[in-house]
Amino acid sequence: MSTRIHIGPRTAEELKAFERELEAIGEETRRTLGEKDARYIRRIQRIVRVTEVLGRALLMFGWFPPTWILGAGLLGVSKIIDNMELGHNVMHGQFNFMNDPQFHGDTFDWDNTCPKEEWRHSHNYVHHTFTNVIGKDRDFGYGMLRLSNDLRWSWLHPFQLLLTMLLAAYFQWFVAIHDMQMDKVVIGRRKWSDVRPQWLLVRAKMWKIVKRDYVVWPLVAALVGLPFGASVDMALAVLAGNAVGNLIRNIWAWAIIFCGHFTEEIYTFSRESIEGETKGQWYLRQILGSSNISGSKLLHLMSGNLSHQVEHHLFPDIPANRYIEMAPKVRAVCSKYEVPYNTGAFIPQLWTVFKRIARYSLPGGTQKAVHLEVAPVMQRQV
Repeated sequence: MSTRIHIGPRTAEELKAFERELEAIGEETRRTLGEKDARYIRRIQRIVRVTEVLGRALLMFGWFPPTWILGAGLLGVSKIIDNMELGHNVMHGQFNFMNDPQFHGDTFDWDNTCPKEEWRHSHNYVHHTFTNVIGKDRDFGYGMLRLSNDLRWSWLHPFQLLLTMLLAAYFQWFVAIHDMQMDKVVIGRRKWSDVRPQWLLVRAKMWKIVKRDYVVWPLVAALVGLPFGASVDMALAVLAGNAVGNLIRNIWAWAIIFCGHFTEEIYTFSRESIEGETKGQWYLRQILGSSNISGSKLLHLMSGNLSHQVEHHLFPDIPANRYIEMAPKVRAVCSKYEVPYNTGAFIPQLWTVFKRIARYSLPGGTQKAVHLEVAPVMQRQV
């Protein structure tokens, strides 16, 4: 049973004013979108391509350890930026205003085993619509982890720190099958026949990535090394470098995404709390269910500006490079209406994520699901 609490605007009129002020921030930014933003995303695409080319080229000289390390690192950076600042944001439709098929949310595809169609449904629709609503937002725990007392404890949960490490290392693979809801297939709540069309789409995308990273490029390296009698060594160096590049991307993406919604101070919400939800209440839920990361411009770039998770959840259609200028305005509105604005440095935020995972690997824990209401009296959460 959810706890009824009051946070933020104290009357329906204040809630409407809160909504209008946030809407105004979004509209003010949308009016200024243009060539500057188009140049930005094209520059990001060039960075992705250049770092990939350099990384793959250096891996061809992988028999020299420093070259291999630099090549694998650059390839990992390329994959991070491709997934975080380019792919994730473009597939949200943030750059549809350009009318360029290369940067349109419906046609862009990324360097990831998750098909763009599956991502747009599980992430853009389900997660962003039902953020942190227990039983609706499948991103809360990914069908594997118990991160709140709202979820029943089972024999699997004592091992969830280990499961989390596996999830981090193979993040793109778990994300690829996420929308298939395989946990429900395992317990018999979904039939394989219902999942099979999704699986065919996922399998095709997985093979595309595997073929490129673990078949084609190692074969190219083998052919290049043939005249030097180093075919096997070069092929193995490229194979290992591609694996490490993917591992770097997976762990970083996992860390940033988990810091977005699983830190210590976030709220979860009951299903009944979103019945008849107004836009102002939706805004309030997005803020209370999200966490920001403070840091440098490089951190913001490498996180795809999900370091501004609050702003992203309020305005997922606005180019993420604009969140840094919107954040102080959003924070000021939150302060005005006494709405908690969750932010902190990367390592402390990540530490609270691990604390949450560890705590809820055991039975019990503080009840977190809440039913937000606009009322004249503040009620204390229990």
